[in-house]
Amino acid sequence: MQNVLNLLEDDLRGVERQFREDLASDVPLISKVGEYVLASGGKRVRPMMLLLAARLAGYRGQSHVGLASVVEFIHTATLLHDDVVDGASLRRGNASANSIWGNEASVLVGDFLFAKSFSIMVRDGNLKILKALSDATTLMAEGEVLQLVSTCDLDMDEERYIKVVRSKTAVLMAAACQCGGLLAEVDEERELALREVGMELGIAFQFMDDALDYIADQEEFGKARGQDLAEGKMTLPLIETLRNCRSEERERVAAIIEQDELEEADLGYVIDLIDRYDGITYTRSRAAELVASAKKRLDIFPPSPDRDALCSLADYVVGRSM
Repeated sequence: MQNVLNLLEDDLRGVERQFREDLASDVPLISKVGEYVLASGGKRVRPMMLLLAARLAGYRGQSHVGLASVVEFIHTATLLHDDVVDGASLRRGNASANSIWGNEASVLVGDFLFAKSFSIMVRDGNLKILKALSDATTLMAEGEVLQLVSTCDLDMDEERYIKVVRSKTAVLMAAACQCGGLLAEVDEERELALREVGMELGIAFQFMDDALDYIADQEEFGKARGQDLAEGKMTLPLIETLRNCRSEERERVAAIIEQDELEEADLGYVIDLIDRYDGITYTRSRAAELVASAKKRLDIFPPSPDRDALCSLADYVVGRSM
């Protein structure tokens, strides 16, 4: 991962500067909330994907920096809205914006970030990029609703869950990589290859989040362990466990997930059950398969430091501890 940061050092500094410029508003609360969320410890994975994809595709201009900032704006807007929907009090180990300024401010600043993102894209005038990111944003909203209606649904299977993940999480990473190719005006084959790289890495990224939610400490992961379970979210470790466990174990999980408050003993029971049926191991293996597939797709591009860096970023997805 360090080689990625070294390669993109100047570009990432430019992205950070662009964040601050684009947050400018006559309403001080907008800048205050936006700055707080943008400075709260995100790894900038999505901007890095776009920057590396653009470099790999042969782009040598400067528009990739501004576009990477737009992608992070969109992601930040979804975080603000997600925390309101989930009633979250923590984000990346810090108090969530909605717990400080309230749900109303979080939703409205999220709306500002969405609107500002599209204002910037229209200003730059690339209709293909505008379409890629607007389509992604539409799918993300659909994914959020699909996840909401799937809350506490023990019949959720892996195929349907991947549909949620593709829409809610992976599609923005796919669009980020695709936009790198669009900036360089690559042919359709390479554009689609970059998009699929982003899609597979995005799904793998979410799978690793699913696993870490059950095994990482709050101090490391930035949110309470078992938060997905407390919110009734059916994620891959639990889906795989329910596919293999006994009927009486499934019934107890059903009773636990329907409770208004998750008790520590019940969380311990579910974690033990997931461990017994190798839910974490299975989730990690599925993430590793997706990362291997994504790296293979990069073979369409000749060997280069940029390709090596994108492979390193892919390895980070499954190797991270938080």
